[in-house]
Amino acid sequence: MTIEEVFNKVENNDLNFSSQDLSGANLRDVNLRGADLSDANLTDADLTDADLRGADLTDANITDANLYEANLRGADLSGTFFIGANLREANLRGADLTDANLRGADLTDANLRGADLTDANLRGADLSGANLRGADLTDANLRGADLSGADLTEANLRGADLTEANLRGTFFGGAKFV
Repeated sequence: MTIEEVFNKVENNDLNFSSQDLSGANLRDVNLRGADLSDANLTDADLTDADLRGADLTDANITDANLYEANLRGADLSGTFFIGANLREANLRGADLTDANLRGADLTDANLRGADLTDANLRGADLSGANLRGADLTDANLRGADLSGADLTEANLRGADLTEANLRGTFFGGAKFV
């Protein structure tokens, strides 16, 4: 699918991009609110400042994509591959990230308040300064993750693997571990 085809679909309110190859696409500032991007290939795509609120990105491949300051509030990101993705300052509040693979992703200062990260792979991810208040990290893999300065107030960390994680300055007020 060409970029022109993408923008034509957006202009015509046709937001069905399920299983489409959008790898390397420049989608900066594009309004994809509520779009169906399930199973889409967004590898190396630029989604800086994109509006993806409530979008369906289940099982999408977003490896090495740039989602700096993207708005993914309430999006369904279950099973999505974000390996090495830039999610700095992204809004993922209330997003469903169950079984998502965020290995090595940059989530510095991201808003993950109330997000569901059950069984997510965050191995080696940078979550420094992230807001994880009330997030569900049940059985999440946080091995070697950088959680320095993160806010995990009232987060659910039951079964989470925090081996070798950087927890310097992390706030755990009311967090559940068992």
